Amino acid sequence: MNDMEGRIALVTGSATGLGRAMAVKLAERGAEVIINYSRSQVEAEEAADLCRATGAQVQVVRADVAEPDGCRDLADAAGRRGRLDILINNAGITRHARDHSDLNALSKADFMDTYAVNVVGPFLMLQATKPLLVAAHGQSGRASAVLNTSSIAGIKGIGSSVAYAASKGALNTMTISLARALAPAIRVNAVCPGFIGTRWFKDAMDADAYAGTVSAIESITPLAVASGPDDIADAALFFVSDAARHVTGELMLVDAGMHLGKARP
Repeated sequence: MNDMEGRIALVTGSATGLGRAMAVKLAERGAEVIINYSRSQVEAEEAADLCRATGAQVQVVRADVAEPDGCRDLADAAGRRGRLDILINNAGITRHARDHSDLNALSKADFMDTYAVNVVGPFLMLQATKPLLVAAHGQSGRASAVLNTSSIAGIKGIGSSVAYAASKGALNTMTISLARALAPAIRVNAVCPGFIGTRWFKDAMDADAYAGTVSAIESITPLAVASGPDDIADAALFFVSDAARHVTGELMLVDAGMHLGKARP
């Protein structure tokens, strides 16, 4: 399916995990893709090769989305094509402090760093790319698509830390605010995953602990599964496709029903 042929897509934090999965799926559907990373150059090139294997044009840009200069560098990469049809704000960080009652587990710096990437970063990216997104709308007559990668943490107040949950809650609110403000030229939505089996979790625990986490997730989700990057990416790409052309300001939970809790037997 080449329904995105001719479109330019930029995915922040796309060297690994969900960002990589979304970038590859965009490439498979015909989009030209800009891969972004801040540290993982080898993995970013691997992601780019996966996209190129589909026949897509690919650029790889190192940039820190928490900094205005980094966001301008990414906008410049898209600017060389004269437009930007799709922006996915996927870059994110956390500070692991799962006992939310331990208020000494997080510092002011932890909060500021988390917000800088998870909240300020998407704002700066939109600030830098808005002219290109508007230009794409003018050329195609189709609203450009912005997708923010949020989390169930921003809705349920759960997850790796209070700072992370709070940052994703702020991102959700910003998604709604900007969807209203930037219409009709730009649509803004957010996908809110639950557990995703990526190194995000794996790096925070040993192999046995990770296996136990996967088993626990399967036991508490109504669909009895632990999601992987492709599962979330398939749902996420709905928002940047023409199927969602009349959708803006929406937050979609993709968590195998985790937010529902499991029915008692």
